[in-house]
Amino acid sequence: MDKVGWSFKSFRTLLVVGSITFPILVIFTLIHQNSIFDLVQGFNVLPGRTQNTTTDVLQQGTQNATTTITTTNVLQQGVQNATTTNVLKQGVQNATVQAGGEKYQNITESSVDKMLRDKNQNATPGILEEQAQTQTISDIGPKNHSFEDGKNVPSLSTTTIANKLLDGLLVSTFDEALCLSRYQSYLYRKASPHKPSKYLISKLRNYEHLHQSCGPYTKPYNKIMRKGAKISKNDASTKCKYLVWTASNGLGNRMVTLAAAFLYAILTDRVLLVRFGADMFGLFCEPFPDSSWLLPRNFPYWKDQKHIETYESMLMNNKANSSQELLLTFLILNLQHTHDGHNNFFHCDRSQDLLQKIPVLILWSDQYFVPSLFMIPSFRQDLSKMFPEKDTVFHHLGRYLFHPSNEAWELIRKFYDAHLAKANERIGLQIRVFNTHRAPHETIINEIIACALQHKLLPELDMQKSATSPLKKPTSKAVLVASLYSEYGEKLRTMYQANATVTREVIRVYQPSHEERQKSNNDMHNIKAWTEIYLLSLCDALVTSPKSTFGYVAHSLGGLKPWILQRAHGETIPDPPCRRAKSMEPCFHYPPKYDCRANSTVDFTSLFHHMKHCEDVSSGLRLVNANH
Repeated sequence: MDKVGWSFKSFRTLLVVGSITFPILVIFTLIHQNSIFDLVQGFNVLPGRTQNTTTDVLQQGTQNATTTITTTNVLQQGVQNATTTNVLKQGVQNATVQAGGEKYQNITESSVDKMLRDKNQNATPGILEEQAQTQTISDIGPKNHSFEDGKNVPSLSTTTIANKLLDGLLVSTFDEALCLSRYQSYLYRKASPHKPSKYLISKLRNYEHLHQSCGPYTKPYNKIMRKGAKISKNDASTKCKYLVWTASNGLGNRMVTLAAAFLYAILTDRVLLVRFGADMFGLFCEPFPDSSWLLPRNFPYWKDQKHIETYESMLMNNKANSSQELLLTFLILNLQHTHDGHNNFFHCDRSQDLLQKIPVLILWSDQYFVPSLFMIPSFRQDLSKMFPEKDTVFHHLGRYLFHPSNEAWELIRKFYDAHLAKANERIGLQIRVFNTHRAPHETIINEIIACALQHKLLPELDMQKSATSPLKKPTSKAVLVASLYSEYGEKLRTMYQANATVTREVIRVYQPSHEERQKSNNDMHNIKAWTEIYLLSLCDALVTSPKSTFGYVAHSLGGLKPWILQRAHGETIPDPPCRRAKSMEPCFHYPPKYDCRANSTVDFTSLFHHMKHCEDVSSGLRLVNANH
């Protein structure tokens, strides 16, 4: 009986404990599941957005709550209070997020300003506008709506993959963490209506294989670099030949010549290697998979190139004579705009036959010489198949080659998210003043305003009303000013801040920096310049300065035909103040004038219907579509 009584008491005790704990366990489980569900749902409503922002407020339940998170990847440069790099999986745009880490901060104008200012303590860049509003994660990001509203998941995935890889220009084999911009840039840029041809894509894949086989430190590279100044004809037949690019002038000039050099390398089966100085190392990611494009510092002529034969001297001395047993190993190809003697012959087939025998060409150029390549008979068929749309050469090659480094991308992304993302439209103004004595700043700003108003890029002012009477939900335009001088941003900001517009649009003006003068060999200056070029390329419309390669790169990357300002003299505003560019292509400022077959001078626009004179350089050439 005692045992039965003891068992009954134990059973009764267990029953009481169970009746108390079971409901508690059920309630705790439901609460836990709901909290996890809410967190995941919060990130699933962010299609088409970048989720590597580390300075926003997760608004879950209350507006003032700050959620602390870290993501599953490592952000390589920039932000101090979090670590992040998104895993942009194909077809899926939601980053995996875990609780923990450090606190999110609101993106404010001052934080972005500080990042730019820290790049150069001697400069005083400033954002010429009021502080940006506090933004939540759901507000941050691009204006690429091409797939935001898609409901068909398989279709969405296909579109996302195509956009992410730029319709096949890029390959998916890179480590995303080493270059965040390569696979995230599509989130900030509208999908291009200009699709690369299948033939161009195949040429890029073939080039990548060649670069991997012949790139720096491979056996073929080491073998050719150990050769002396001359080699035998048998050695000259090697499959690995090289085009060494060297920097000249400002960043815009360097980028247009790099794109031209890359196209020349593709056409001539050469490996492109770049001789970057310290001022260029922090700008771009490596563009080619599994191999570097950086010229090793042990290159035989890294420092001294004075004693290398030039293409010009080779022609003059007839050293390329086919009867010679030895050929030059290294040759300088000078295509600088200040040195145009040889330029009369570079575009001739005979010249290309001679150059093809040289294993290593060292290119000196500050020009976008792509139109010259279209003049060469042996290249025309390849070029026509690669670029059915003639005005897309830089647009495709530039987006393939130039990916901002993680350091530059952090500045670009932060600035865009804080100041440009919420605008209904983004207008870029690129102002390059080569001679402040020819036309004062006041004339140039009045010319810019005249251009923007004439073509409805900016609204006129309503002088009867102040700027303090906005509509409930006014549309807005963000104006991005890129200039060495602060006067332009300040003038526009003051004008639109003090007066309402006739359209009732809200105009906000931002100028990331104002360096006062160009510093071509300064790494801090160049990273700011690259940041502003890229931001301009994300705009919906551009007004650019004449003869500015800075502007060429921006509008070509963005696939835009800009309004180009006319040259002003004195206090007179040109009429019209600006003209629309005929194509997206940069202008070749100093093209050849020699007809190789006719042995006489010629205007090449009369021979090639896809070449026109530039709006900003009357003697220059620009590629256009044939039906233009």
